[in-house]
Amino acid sequence: MGEDKLHKYYPHTEKILVAVNCIVFGFEAGQLKLLLLKRNIEPASGKWAIPGGFVNVDESLKTAGRRILNDLTGLEDLYMEQLHAYGDVDRDPGARVISVAFYALIKVNEYTHQSVEEHDAHWIQFSDIPDLIFDHNDMMDNALQHLRTRARYQPIGFHLLPEKFTLPELQKLYEALYQKELDKRNFRKKILSMGFLDKLDDKDKSSRRGAFYYRFNKVKYDELVSKGFNFEV
Repeated sequence: MGEDKLHKYYPHTEKILVAVNCIVFGFEAGQLKLLLLKRNIEPASGKWAIPGGFVNVDESLKTAGRRILNDLTGLEDLYMEQLHAYGDVDRDPGARVISVAFYALIKVNEYTHQSVEEHDAHWIQFSDIPDLIFDHNDMMDNALQHLRTRARYQPIGFHLLPEKFTLPELQKLYEALYQKELDKRNFRKKILSMGFLDKLDDKDKSSRRGAFYYRFNKVKYDELVSKGFNFEV
């Protein structure tokens, strides 16, 4: 769709830019992390930012988000959800820009750090996150709160874990999300009683006793939901 066609019916409207930002969460070594990069254009060149860019005329918001994320970080095929629109008049000192934020979840083990860092993007754990440009701190805080709420009532957290995981790894994920320790016995009893985890035959050999691996069974989970099951951790 060309610019002439866009302005055929709305010739007197002022130009407003539309951007997409992608808040990408990862989980590694017991830590919840955020993917950030240093901005390479003005304004705020050299400052830490959430990956983002402008929407093309012929793109949907999600298509733009996936393209921008791949261009800036090399990542693709991530779980993504639209989060919120940010439209304060002075949010971007460069122009009048409305940004639609998406949050994305990634299984960090399926991607190499080198491929991300080649794009000058970096995984930073939440305790070390610096001040971000514009309203990106608000985007991050809103996305984290949304993720915490979703993870409590839906098994969305499994998008952050490897395909097979141990119960200690699963507990550490929820502790990282909620920023508090969970009782080991109660957590395991509750999560296993839900009936959608498949216990595997192999163990994690990193500890002396070793912990069995499990796998999330989405088919079982969907069957349970169809019968009225309510997930809550």
